[in-house]
Order: sequence, then C-alpha cells, then structure tokens
Amino acid sequence: MKAMILAAGMGTRLQPHTFTRPKALVEVKGIPLLEIVIRKLIKHGFNDIIINVHHFADQIVNFLEQKQNFGIAISISDETGLLLDTGGGILKARDFFNDSQPFLVHNVDILSNINLTDLYAFHLKYHPLATLAVKDRKTSRSLLINANHELCGWTNNHTGATVISKVNEEELISLAFSGIHVVNPEIFPLINEKGVFSITNTYLCLAKNHSILTWRHDNDFWIDMGRIENLTEAERYI
Repeated sequence: MKAMILAAGMGTRLQPHTFTRPKALVEVKGIPLLEIVIRKLIKHGFNDIIINVHHFADQIVNFLEQKQNFGIAISISDETGLLLDTGGGILKARDFFNDSQPFLVHNVDILSNINLTDLYAFHLKYHPLATLAVKDRKTSRSLLINANHELCGWTNNHTGATVISKVNEEELISLAFSGIHVVNPEIFPLINEKGVFSITNTYLCLAKNHSILTWRHDNDFWIDMGRIENLTEAERYI
C-alpha cells in the first residue's frame, strides 16, 4: 500500500530546534519524528512511501540513505524550489499514486496511536473521495460534520469565520482534523487549484458535490509535534 508523509514544512513553531535541521528530524527520546511515522506506516502495511521535502531537504535524504530506507520503497518529492503547502504537495506527487488504489497521507509532526488499518478499512468500505481522521479536542479551527459523518464546512473558532459546503444540514458538530487522511486518486482530476494551496480548502470545495467522510478516534492518543511545548508530553508517551 502507498502513503505520503508531508514533511516539507519550515517547522517555525519548533524553533530553535529547526534552525539547523528539518522538523522531520527533530527527535523525541532520540528518535526522529520521521522515523516514528515511517515505522508506524510499515506496521500497518504501508510499504511504498513518498516524502515531500523543502527545509534542509538534503538532511532528510541523507538520513533515509543511512537507514537504507527502512527496508521499503521510499521516494522523494522535491519542493526545495517552492514550498507547496499540503494540497500543492499532494498534487505534485500525483504520478506516484498510479495504481488506482487509495493512499494514506500523514503529517510528519503528528504522533498518535491511531489504528491506521481501521481507518483505511473504513475508507475502503464507503469509498469516498477522502476520509479524514477527526477527534473531539480543543482547536483553533474545526471541521463541521453532519450526522452521516460527511464534511459540511469549516469554522475558525477565534474569529468566527465560517465556510459552509453542504447547506440545509439541520445539525453540525465541530471536530478537529488530525492531520491523517486516506485519499482516492480519483480526486486529482477534480482539483482546480494550482501551485500553493491547502488540501483542506480542496476538501471543502469538493464536499459540496462529492463524498468527503470523517472517521472519529476520540479515545486515541494524539499530539501535534509541530508545537515545541508538546515535546515533553511526547517524550512521556514514547
């Protein structure tokens, strides 16, 4: 099975750690974030992975060479010329996903015990364009979900700015996106954006006429390693 690790970000929230290395190589108990995610993907059967790189890209390439790609097939999507954000990064790698099978996308700075096998099986069962892992937790930006687990909108909990994709929904609940999702390659011809763009915006646009589902994992451990204050908690978990 194929997967993509989004690892191209600048890691500004992890400074000063990222002054001299990419956030993908920031360590938790001596283990780089990238290694933690790769080993988790391997555990759940993902053995063909592409990783996008930008900030200190050469360090990631050298690290993978030293680890002999962890014994699996690993490709690099080079964004050193231009950081493309999540949507642009996934779109740039579209040729990698040429087997017509759903692929998993995992942010490199997410540490969790989410059962990726269950998430993938849920996606296969219902066959939406994408399935987003979501969790009931505090967040500055929430996804708005209906009773059928469909993505219907988005809201900024600080400013109140809201985007509604599916109208006439009686009741919507707010859940936080967990940075892990399963995507059907069928999505690529439907993407109108180019260059630098967020995949969340794409999902919101497509949700109006297509099935974008969510998968809840409220009882799982989950932490955003993109925030320096979470390093200590992550070390306790590891």
